[in-house]
Amino acid sequence: MSGARHPLPDEKLCALRSEGFAFVPGPEVREALGRCGSLEDWGAFAASWNDLYVDTYMADRGRYRRRRFGVFSVDAQGIIEQPRQPHYQSLDYNRLNGGVERWYEPIETAIRNGQSLRAILHLAYRVFAPLAPDVVHWHVEVHQFRIEARPDEEGRPTPEGVHRDGVDFVLVLLVDRHNIDRGTTTIHAPDGSELGSFTLAQPLDAALVDDARVRHGVTPVSPHDPDRPAHRDVLVVTFRRNGMKTPRP
Repeated sequence: MSGARHPLPDEKLCALRSEGFAFVPGPEVREALGRCGSLEDWGAFAASWNDLYVDTYMADRGRYRRRRFGVFSVDAQGIIEQPRQPHYQSLDYNRLNGGVERWYEPIETAIRNGQSLRAILHLAYRVFAPLAPDVVHWHVEVHQFRIEARPDEEGRPTPEGVHRDGVDFVLVLLVDRHNIDRGTTTIHAPDGSELGSFTLAQPLDAALVDDARVRHGVTPVSPHDPDRPAHRDVLVVTFRRNGMKTPRP
């Protein structure tokens, strides 16, 4: 999975290397994905967020998050889907929902094998692999999230607060925003000081995060029109070296 020309603009890669994060607008992501594959099935890909399951592991008892989950192995030879397995974070990284194996419904077969997801994983590999040239194989987890907002219950994209995921690198890709306000992504240094903020507002807007260097969070979302359904749909892709549960220090 290589190419002579890097799919993203140089300034985005420089920002990720120097600052530990980068915001990439949707048009730039779309162009980059076109160099990594095809978005021909994007309509079906985006529509699959309408068939997610309520996350029953929420320790705050919220019912505002829906999700599906998948695991892949990614290296220079390609992308290989892994057997169904749980998502796990230690309490060090997720004090709200960590410390337990969380079994989620798998991403639908057509979506797992579809062109859009494969292009996204290819792009993520080409962005992250050069930052850790010593890594041969990557353990990659893929999360479909829908955060719903209601007049009596705001949606919390990061209910654990500002955090690290306990991996090496993270890609957050906006799929859809419908009738919501807020949802600002904030990036923080290890001491908690804010390094930057931006809002994923248009489809394919993306955040790239070096998880070992910075922390991130997203402000709660609320309905713009309280009489209409409201949601925020994102795809989160995490890269962890060698399939180990302990990330680099």
